Amino acid sequence: MRMTRVGMAGSAVAVLGAIGVTAGLALPDVGADRPAAVATPVASVAAPVVHPVTAGVTTLPASTTTRPTTTPTTTRTTRTTATSDPSSGMPCSITGDGACVSLSAKRAWLVQDGQVVRSAPITSGRPGERTPTGTFHVTWKDANHLSSEFNDAPMPWSVFFNGGIAFHTGSLSRQSAGCIHLSDAVARQFFRTLAVGDTVVVVR
Repeated sequence: MRMTRVGMAGSAVAVLGAIGVTAGLALPDVGADRPAAVATPVASVAAPVVHPVTAGVTTLPASTTTRPTTTPTTTRTTRTTATSDPSSGMPCSITGDGACVSLSAKRAWLVQDGQVVRSAPITSGRPGERTPTGTFHVTWKDANHLSSEFNDAPMPWSVFFNGGIAFHTGSLSRQSAGCIHLSDAVARQFFRTLAVGDTVVVVR
């Protein structure tokens, strides 16, 4: 009787195994030496998007900063002048280029195009060698003149307008032998500005 039951049980297992194989099912722990393979569906994985990268090159975002536009400014130098009229203190009437001298006021004015461009103190001739008054014209100029009358005494920036009478650098505390003494800076400006033929008016 025991052998019959075992035989029947084995037949039943064989039948069930056959049914399981036919149905495509695995029966674990029943007459199998190893676990049956279970079909596992493979999920579809999206491949990562790879952007092309140039080796060794760093791409920076475009700058959104706007650089202010600089407009070059042209500076025009304007000479400040006073008009050649009584309000400037100049006692002469000069419509072009020239110079005016007032012996009593001890002052000289440099004029360009009828406009006073410089006014400065002077000294003039001492008693017995007074500077003559009148209207004259520049006759010649010598930047490094030496006086032949006074033992080669220096007369820098000389502008001659009446024989041996000239504007030049000289003492502003001591009277001259007839010339018009100016400070060195003013004498340089008179020398650079005045040209041969320009008018020089000397008044008392």
